[in-house]
Amino acid sequence: MDKLIEERIFKILMVVSLGIVVGSLFMVIAVIIWNGAPSLSISMITQTPKGGYYLGKEGGILNAIMGSLYLAFGSVILAFIISLPAALSLQKDYIGKTRLAYYIRLSLDVLWGTPSIVYGAFGFIVMLYFGMRASLLGGIIVLTILQLPIMIRSMEEVIKLVPYELKEASYTLGATRFETTFGVVMRQALPGIFTAVILAFGRGIGDAASVLFTAGYTDSLPRSLLDPVASLPLAVFFQLGTPFPEVQRRAYASALILLLIVLTLSIVSRYLSRKFTKNIIR
Repeated sequence: MDKLIEERIFKILMVVSLGIVVGSLFMVIAVIIWNGAPSLSISMITQTPKGGYYLGKEGGILNAIMGSLYLAFGSVILAFIISLPAALSLQKDYIGKTRLAYYIRLSLDVLWGTPSIVYGAFGFIVMLYFGMRASLLGGIIVLTILQLPIMIRSMEEVIKLVPYELKEASYTLGATRFETTFGVVMRQALPGIFTAVILAFGRGIGDAASVLFTAGYTDSLPRSLLDPVASLPLAVFFQLGTPFPEVQRRAYASALILLLIVLTLSIVSRYLSRKFTKNIIR
């Protein structure tokens, strides 16, 4: 009887916890939509800020939208190129059981939990040392460093879940380690790899502290990698900091655009994951 009561208590706690998490998520989304949808317009998406924009006059946030996409996609591509080989090398077929691999994992876990402001300060100091100013290139590099621990550890755990029997079968058929890794392991881990990339992308496109020091902010579109660039998180921050209600409502519209970008990419990722899931052997 006691066990039955205990089971019911824990079941109620789980349902309540799930309700709090899901309810909080929907409350955040509802607040953003309620406050941002009325201020969202075509001109806001297709125009850059004009004179007096932060005083409530005409213009848009095209600079911040494109800047965020430049920063996020540039950093994700660079981080992916570095993370995939690193995650594969941490498998037990390579250096996975060595002391070096243990310390690498420990370092990555510490870096994963490091606040983004620390990355921004580090990038700012390095840029000063090399005589660089705030630029798109600086923002991409710092966001890449920010995303590396997330992507490497996520990919490593996903690749680790691939059944070892599949590798043994591939070796038995005469495949090399390279052919097994990219022909068998990668094929099985693709859905999880997509998830790791989207997770890192969401962290990169939503970060404000690191790009504040390294990418800067500008009302125009960047013409090269060495130009400063705006971003949506900073656009939200600056607009909410003004005393004008119209501009503050535009901040919620900017947050809504950021939310839609992440949501769209998540849906695309889910679609691709399901498409490749049919090739997975469990």
